[in-house]
Amino acid sequence: MTDRLLSDAKMASSSLPSLQPEMITGILKKIAARIVEKSEKILDANLLDLAKMDSDSPDYDRLRLSADRIKGIADDMVSVAGLPSPYGNVISETVRPNGMKIRKISVPFGVIGVIYEARPNVTADVFGLCFKSGSACVLKGGHEAGNSSRAIVAIIHEVLAEENLPAGLCTLLPDDRSSAAAMMEATDMIDVIIPRGGKGLISYVRDNSKVPVIETGAGVCHTYIDSAADIEKSRRIVLNAKTRRVSVCNSLDCLIIHEDRLPDLAEICLSLAEKKVEIYADSKAYAALKSYYPDSLLIEDENHFGTEFRDYKMAVKTVGTLDEAIRHIAEYGSGHSECIMSGSDDAVNGFMARVDAACVYANVSTAFTDGGQFGFGAEIGISTQKLHARGPMGLHELTTYKYLITGSGQTRDS
Repeated sequence: MTDRLLSDAKMASSSLPSLQPEMITGILKKIAARIVEKSEKILDANLLDLAKMDSDSPDYDRLRLSADRIKGIADDMVSVAGLPSPYGNVISETVRPNGMKIRKISVPFGVIGVIYEARPNVTADVFGLCFKSGSACVLKGGHEAGNSSRAIVAIIHEVLAEENLPAGLCTLLPDDRSSAAAMMEATDMIDVIIPRGGKGLISYVRDNSKVPVIETGAGVCHTYIDSAADIEKSRRIVLNAKTRRVSVCNSLDCLIIHEDRLPDLAEICLSLAEKKVEIYADSKAYAALKSYYPDSLLIEDENHFGTEFRDYKMAVKTVGTLDEAIRHIAEYGSGHSECIMSGSDDAVNGFMARVDAACVYANVSTAFTDGGQFGFGAEIGISTQKLHARGPMGLHELTTYKYLITGSGQTRDS
C-alpha cells in the first residue's frame, strides 16, 4: 500500500508546475475556508487523539486543537496563499562571450516528505507550503495525532477532488514505523525528507535515510544575561521564552547569567515559580536562588546542560565573561536559537558575530523563531544545518533551481 501511495505522489507532482499561481492561491484559500467550516469534525477527531495521551504530558498541548487554533491553521494557509509564487523566478542571468545565454531559475523539488510527531497543525502547514511552492507532499505523522491528521487531509482531498486534482498531491501514510522506513528508502519517489520533532526522531531519520535530508535540529536554546542587561526586560523575556509553549523547539532550555548579576537572579526567575518551572542550577546560581525559589522546584545539578527539556524545566549556568558564555553555547547548543540580554553594544555585537546558530537574538525572546513571525506565512521546520536552508524554512527554501541555456548553434572547441 505504501509503495502505491508513494508512486501516486510522484505522478501527482507533475501536475503542479502547470497550474497558474492564481489557481493555486484560490485552492489554498478554499481549503482554509473549508477547514474552518468543518472545524467540529476536526475537533471531534482531535478528542479521540487526546483521550489516548496523558494530559500531564508536555506533548498534550502540542496535540490539542481548539476553535482558535483551527482558525490559526486556516489563517496561516491564507497567509501562505497570498505570498508571491517562489518558483519560476530568475535568480541570475548571464550572457557568455560566445553569445550563449544562461539563466538560473527557481523550480519545485517535486515530492517533499515530512516525518513529524504529535502536531496536527503540521499536516496543514506542510501541505500549504508544498502546494504553493509547486511540490507534492508525503506526510508521515505520529500515531498520537493520527485521527486529527486524517480529518485535515480528508478536507484537503475533498477540495482537490472538486478542482479535478489528484489526491496524491497530499499523501498521508499510515502512522506505523514501516511507512517511515519505506519513505527513507524511496529514492526514486521522494526528492527530500524533512524530519520535524525531537532529537531522537531527527537523528534517526538523518542516520537511516537514503533520501536526502534537510535536518531540522532539536532546539537547545540559551539566553545569556550579560552584566549590562536590563533586569525587568530579562525577567519578561525569560518567562516568555521558557513558558509560552514549553514543548516547542524555540523554548528556553538554559539561562546563562553573568556572575555580576547573580543578586538579580531571583527577580528574573520568580515568575517562573508561578508556572512551576523546575530549575537545575550550578552551585553559584543555586546559592543565589536558595532563599527565594521554592525548594521543591530548585535542584543543584549541572548534568542537564545541553538538554532539550520540552517541559517546565530549565538549567542555569553562571559565567564570569562573555567569552565563557559563548563557549558554553558552542559546547551545549544545537545551533537553533540563542539570545543575549544586554545594553552594551560591544557585548551585543560580539555575541551576534561569534555565536554559531541559525537565529541569534539581542534583547528579544527566542519564541520568535517561527516562520509566521518572520513573515513567511508558515514554516516547514527550523533548519539547523548549513547546506541549502538555515533557520525557519518558508516557501523559498522549498525550491531548488536549474539552469536554462539557450544559444544560436554554438559548439564547444576540443
